Order: sequence, then C-alpha cells, then structure tokens
Amino acid sequence: MSNNTLEKLKARFNPEAAKGMNEVFQFHFTDAGSYYLNIQDGTLDVQEGEHDDPSVSLSLTTDTLKGIMSGEINGMTAFMTGKLKATGNVMLATKLTSLFPSE
Repeated sequence: MSNNTLEKLKARFNPEAAKGMNEVFQFHFTDAGSYYLNIQDGTLDVQEGEHDDPSVSLSLTTDTLKGIMSGEINGMTAFMTGKLKATGNVMLATKLTSLFPSE
C-alpha cells in the first residue's frame, strides 16, 4: 500500500462520524502488508503492522479497498465474492464509507 492511499484516507477522515467510537480496523493487504487504523472518539491514528486486539480484521487487496472507498465496488458484494475477508465485528466494516466519505 502506498502512503498515498493512506494519506488519501487520512484526508477524507470524518471526525464527526467517529465521535464516541473506540475501534481498531486491521487491514491485511495481500499485496502490501498490514496496517491498522485506530479510531478513538473522533481521532484517527494509522500504524503499520498488526494490532494485538483489533475490533475487525479485513483481508483484501489495495485495489479492492480503493474500489470500496470510491463506491465502485459494493462492500457486501466484495465480501460475498471472496474479494474481502473479514473477522471480528464485521458490521464495523460497513462504517468505513461513512468514516471516510468520498468527495
């Protein structure tokens, strides 16, 4: 995952949508290693590597994430077709598009 994709996510972060949230989104990119997003009551911290106790873990390619975030790929469809694998609190994954709305 290029820092560019992470920077774009950070730039799109919507603190209002994250108020009161205390969650860790773990991403395992099949083409770019592991990163996690730590969301604490309206703040976002992006780290490389693996978190000890993520709220939800998502395995996918960076292209699939870009597609989901841009709205070109439906997250549910990606999940059903195996492009996206999720463990933990899977419903949290549905909040990604409100936390990182596209322009």
